[in-house]
Amino acid sequence: MPTLVNYSGDDEFYSGGSFCSADLGLMLSLGHADVYCPPRKRARISGPFVVEDRSKDPSLEILPDECLFEILRRLPGGRERGAAACVSKRWLTVLSSMRNSEICRSKSYNNLNDAIMISKDEDLEVECDGYLTRCVEGKKATDVRLAAIAVGTSTRGGLGKLSIRGSNSVRGITNVGLSAIAHGCPSLRVLSLWNVPSIGDEGLLEVARECRSLEKLDLSHCRSISNKGLVAIAENCPSLTSLTIESCPKIGNEGLQAIGRCCTKLQSLTIKDCPLVGDQGVASLLSSGASMLSKVKLHGLNITDFSLAVIGHYGKLITSLNLCSLRNVSQKGFWVMGNAQGLQSLVSLTITLCQGATDVGLEAVGKGCPNLKHMCIRKCCFVSDGGLVAFAKEAGSLESLILEECNRITQVGILNAVSNCRKLKSLSLVKCMGIKDLALQTSMLSPCESLRSLSIRSCPGFGSTSLAMVGKLCPKLHQLDLSGLCGITDAGLLPLLENCEGLVKVNLSDCLNLTDQVVLSLATRHGETLELLNLDGCRKVTDASLVAIADYCPLLNDLDVSKCAITDSGVAALSHGVQVNLQVLSLSGCSMVSNKSVPSLKKLGENLLGLNLQHCSVSCSSVELLVEDLWRCDILS
Repeated sequence: MPTLVNYSGDDEFYSGGSFCSADLGLMLSLGHADVYCPPRKRARISGPFVVEDRSKDPSLEILPDECLFEILRRLPGGRERGAAACVSKRWLTVLSSMRNSEICRSKSYNNLNDAIMISKDEDLEVECDGYLTRCVEGKKATDVRLAAIAVGTSTRGGLGKLSIRGSNSVRGITNVGLSAIAHGCPSLRVLSLWNVPSIGDEGLLEVARECRSLEKLDLSHCRSISNKGLVAIAENCPSLTSLTIESCPKIGNEGLQAIGRCCTKLQSLTIKDCPLVGDQGVASLLSSGASMLSKVKLHGLNITDFSLAVIGHYGKLITSLNLCSLRNVSQKGFWVMGNAQGLQSLVSLTITLCQGATDVGLEAVGKGCPNLKHMCIRKCCFVSDGGLVAFAKEAGSLESLILEECNRITQVGILNAVSNCRKLKSLSLVKCMGIKDLALQTSMLSPCESLRSLSIRSCPGFGSTSLAMVGKLCPKLHQLDLSGLCGITDAGLLPLLENCEGLVKVNLSDCLNLTDQVVLSLATRHGETLELLNLDGCRKVTDASLVAIADYCPLLNDLDVSKCAITDSGVAALSHGVQVNLQVLSLSGCSMVSNKSVPSLKKLGENLLGLNLQHCSVSCSSVELLVEDLWRCDILS
């Protein structure tokens, strides 16, 4: 025995070995045995050597799936099922095909197991609004991954939200993977499928059968899903509140009609670029007496004036309406929608690329939507000054107006609209090429005391003359964005700055003709309230502006002087300024800022969270020193 205990040679198991006579019959009955036997010892009783056939599959692997299913469904808890899923792809597949109702559960075991799982997931539930969330993208989007997610989350009640973005090009997601989610996650509430061409009606049918609590469904670029799958969702998921369908060429009126009949709780609807969707589908969703729709987006559909008439008559609960690229809708459609007097609750309206949106229709919308607060008109080439002014007079509750690429609108329409909107708080003009810098009589126009935000961007015809006129009508601005207005000068902007009180955010990027005089006026008149200033690309702005900012702007927290004529002296002056809240500073493209500014930047960096030194003359070694010292600050170089 001491020799065996202290043996330090080749300690392995060898077939055959020493047995007492009492064990020989047992060994023979077993057919073979692995016995510990040091190789230099002679066995007193030689047992038969039986060579094991390693080519045979393990016993469980030769079982058919049906038997393996019965075994695995009797595992006592989620941890055991999770461990079993790691054995092989086959076991994972069998486990993922199980419905929760098919799992045999031990009450005593599961009560303890559930308590443990709940205690561990309390923080997660708070963060995820009460349910687990998963997002699978690109190469990771495979059937195996979905099966693993289904098995792994089933013990916690299953997923509540699943988003699939794209699919693996070799082993992409199919109906098998989505079916696994349906079986393992019956409490699924939110499902989003984007660009998954291999998922079709079969997978969506499984979701409809198993996930009866589904509330939100988003289908985008799912070319294999048709009306059949959407009808199944409608008939089995009555709690559906949000539906988005985009670029699904096989979904049409039949599916939407089923949604209209069965999903009476639907509140949000988005349909985009679906060629088979027409008036019948849209009308069926809106004309139902039990319709709860409050948010509607219709983009690129083959609908006509009839659909807009239905919206106007039955959209009593609609608060947000977005209409884009409706080529078959004429002026009559918008006129009927407004005059139907059904959009009494409408608060936000966006019209984009609709040739039927004309002055007549716009005036009718103003009359028929008394509670409209937010209006956005984009790329509507037939809307002119007359329609804009008529709309402004009728829309008495209007607070926000956005006009983008409406080239028939001039400063006449803009000034009169501003003067007539007594509650207007925000005005935005983007790329309106019809605006010309002409002197107009404004003495008859009333100032808009409510306007707080003015944004005029990339309107090349808007110059100093137009800006001076607008300034007289907007005495209480807090936010001013004039980015990309190359035509304005100090003479045009100074009257506006003198007429306003308490500007908070100012964006003058790419206003090439502005000088230090504007910045000095801005700092002295509005320095006590100014929090953000963007002078990116104002090449005539020099160190004098930074001196004024340093002296008069204590609340400034975001400053951008990229591509300005700033030197080390200006940075030094800024570092000795009164502002203690500066968190973001951009000096990108200031080639005259060099290593001499490093001490000043260190001083500023006590509060900085973001610093942009790209295309400056600061060396890499100096930047490395700044990175070490300003560890809280993100530095771009």
